[in-house]
Amino acid sequence: MDSNNSTSRRKFLALAATAAAIPVANAIGFEYSQPSQSQLGAGRVAIVTGSSRGIGAATARRLALDGYAVTVNYLTNKDMASRIVEDIKAAGGRAIFRQADVADPKAVKALFDATMEAFGGVDVVVSNAGIMNTGLFAEMADDAFDRMIATNIKGSFNVLREASRRTRDGGRIISLSSSIIQMKPAGAGAYAASKAAQEMYAGVLAKELSGRRISVNAIAPGAVDTDLLRSKGTTEQLQGAAAMTPYGRLGKPEDIANIISLLCSEKGEWVNGQLIYANGGIV
Repeated sequence: MDSNNSTSRRKFLALAATAAAIPVANAIGFEYSQPSQSQLGAGRVAIVTGSSRGIGAATARRLALDGYAVTVNYLTNKDMASRIVEDIKAAGGRAIFRQADVADPKAVKALFDATMEAFGGVDVVVSNAGIMNTGLFAEMADDAFDRMIATNIKGSFNVLREASRRTRDGGRIISLSSSIIQMKPAGAGAYAASKAAQEMYAGVLAKELSGRRISVNAIAPGAVDTDLLRSKGTTEQLQGAAAMTPYGRLGKPEDIANIISLLCSEKGEWVNGQLIYANGGIV
C-alpha cells in the first residue's frame, strides 16, 4: 500500500471518529410502532441534548419508538428539531422541542423545567450536544478552544449535574464520548481531551448516585456515516474507512441509538459507570 495513501486513510479514520460525536443530519426513514406497557419507555420521559440531527436525532427517534416522551434539544437548528417532533407525534408518540445552549447552566435548568412541565418528570438524560474544533497545539486559537471546552466539558457537566438532581430513581444518564480518545491523532488533542472527560464523569457520577438505581455510562462512537463525515472525506476515503472495520461498513446513527436504547432498558441496568466503545472494531 502506498505510504501516503495509508497516512491519509489513518487521518481520515481519526476524523471519522471525531465527527461521529457531532450532531449531523439523519436521512434515515423513521417508523414508529405503538409501545406496549411492558416496554421500559412506556410512561417514562427522556431528554436528548443536541438532538436536531445525527446521533442525537436517531436517539430521540429510537427512544420515542421505545415509548418514551422525548424532549428534543437544539441550539440553532429549530426547523430540524421541529420536524423530528412532528414525525414522532404523527406516528403516535409524544415529544416537544426546546432551544438551550448547554454551556449556559440557566438554559439547562430551563430545559429540564420545560420537560417536567410537559411530561411530569425525567427518567433518561442523554448528553449528546457537543462541538468539534481541531488543530495542532501550536495553531489552536484561544476562542476555538474556549468555546469547545465550554460546550463539551462545562456543558456536559451542566447537563449531568441537572440530571443528577432531577432524574427519577431507576433512571439512566448517558453521555457521548468518542473513539478519538483511543486513536490520538495529531490535531485532535483538545477535542479528545474534552471527550475523555465523559468517561470520568460517568464513573464518578455512577458512584455519587449510589442507592438510587440510576446507571450512568458514556458511549464512544467510531466512524459513523453522517452528512458531516461525507462532507470531510472523498468516496475513496469513506470506502477505506469502512474496509478498516471488521464489518466492512461505516456505523450508522441508529447503531449508536440502539445501544443507548439497550442501556435504557431493564437489560442494561447492570452496566454502570462504564465507557462503552461502539465503533465496529475500528480501534
